[in-house]
Amino acid sequence: MTDAQWHDVGAVAELASTSLRQVLVGKTKVALSCVDGTFGAVHNTCNHAGGPLGHGALEGDYIVCPWHHWKFHRITGEGEPGYEADRVPRFDLKLEAGRVLVREEAATRRNRLPHAPHPLDRDPTERAPGPLRVVGISTTVMDNQHPRYSTSEALLESALEHARKQHSLEARVIKLRELSFRACEGYYSKSAHACTWPCSISQMDPKDGMNEVYENLVFWADVVLVATPIRWGAASSLFFKMAERLNTVQNQITLRKRVMLKDKVAGFVITGGQDNVQAVAGHMLQFFGELGLQFPQFPFIAHSRGWTAEDMERNVEVVKASAELHDGARALLDRCLDLAARLQKSAAPKFEHGGRKASGLGRKYGVA
Repeated sequence: MTDAQWHDVGAVAELASTSLRQVLVGKTKVALSCVDGTFGAVHNTCNHAGGPLGHGALEGDYIVCPWHHWKFHRITGEGEPGYEADRVPRFDLKLEAGRVLVREEAATRRNRLPHAPHPLDRDPTERAPGPLRVVGISTTVMDNQHPRYSTSEALLESALEHARKQHSLEARVIKLRELSFRACEGYYSKSAHACTWPCSISQMDPKDGMNEVYENLVFWADVVLVATPIRWGAASSLFFKMAERLNTVQNQITLRKRVMLKDKVAGFVITGGQDNVQAVAGHMLQFFGELGLQFPQFPFIAHSRGWTAEDMERNVEVVKASAELHDGARALLDRCLDLAARLQKSAAPKFEHGGRKASGLGRKYGVA
């Protein structure tokens, strides 16, 4: 062992003053720790998604990765109890003349335990053959035990029922209020690479309700209809909670040029007692456009009786009784289906419906 294999990373007194830091050993980044005067050195790169261990925190003798909280022993590099074999390389070190020296070559090798892939970790670009598929997402917040009439959800249901009955298509509905999912916890703010696909929250929580949204939006649907009430001039709080968690989809475009949503169409249903339709629609168009979705001509329908209309029960009565609004929801779906059929390279609208030639609302959209 020659002296050239050892690198002076700093004074003992200075390095001991911080329990965990990142240092450079030759060209290798190392997580250097010190607890009660005892130093440890392990590779800086986490096994999970490459997070910088030296920027993490210590829990006892375990380094907690700042990105997704994986843990490795600060001296041995072994994973936390139960995952000891999932380890990062450790480095020999020594103290000489008040200096900390770390050997350049790692004393152990990295070992990644095999992990079963997450159900969402698959290629989204291959569309399963079959007729066009429609998913509706309701972002209305309410007490599920004591449901109320939702004007946006009612119009969404009219559109989905139209898909089922008039076009004989499968149409699913997702009510965000029925899903249990955590808000985005800001991994992207730590590093763009910390925002992974699948979402790191989904990886850590198999019961994460956003899995249903990801599955339907990325892998299943050709047409996505999103319905929201207007709340203080904006979309619902549940819409924004979902939107933040969809950053994982957009981030794949930024980091890997991987477009998760191809040849998919979105339309919007917006209602409220307060008037700010254009702002809500504009934000939704911009957001879903960045995800890669496309829009038909006239991509949203909306209803509002204006800022001063505080008699909300009247607003509900208007929507319930308005054939025009419910027909508008059905027409929105038709425009989305028309565009979706054109986007599918092998798709062609089939005009046979109910045993006779049909057109307009009577079209049946089949994809060969």
